Amino acid sequence: MNLLVNVLGRSGLLKRDLDYHLLRAAMVVIFAWFGYDKWFDAEITGLVPLITHGPLIFWMIPVLGVGGTSILLGTAEWTFGSLLLLGYWNKKLGVLGALGSTFSFIATFSIFPFAPGAWESAAGGFPAMTIVSAFLLKDLVLLVVSIYLLKQDVARVIEAQTFADRRNTVGSAKLAA
Repeated sequence: MNLLVNVLGRSGLLKRDLDYHLLRAAMVVIFAWFGYDKWFDAEITGLVPLITHGPLIFWMIPVLGVGGTSILLGTAEWTFGSLLLLGYWNKKLGVLGALGSTFSFIATFSIFPFAPGAWESAAGGFPAMTIVSAFLLKDLVLLVVSIYLLKQDVARVIEAQTFADRRNTVGSAKLAA
């Protein structure tokens, strides 16, 4: 085991930002694909029972209707995915994408305990999951990834600002001398 750990440690894979970039890319793909699906009646109609039981999003169908909810969700997911993609080059846009992603997955994961048909009654109910609860459980991981990206991007924006402030201070000191 030590040999494996040493080889991985020397490989350089673990010293760079590979995890950060892979997680960002995965979130971009997920938002692109899920956002695309939201534009179709079959997808949004299948989500109506979940949306109407979501403590943070129950209002969408009564206020926006199925079509409006479809447009809102599809647009939001494509927007967050686009901002995450742009975050490769502009960390402030990455912060906005990660913040939107975080709120999105808080809203969807909050449905988990309330989802109809989420617990397998033949196995005694909770905690025996059905495909409904399994579908929502993935949002826990996506929420954690969103928070990780938010943390990383905020730290990188602060670091860049601190570097720029130091550079300006040194530049101002040289001009004054």
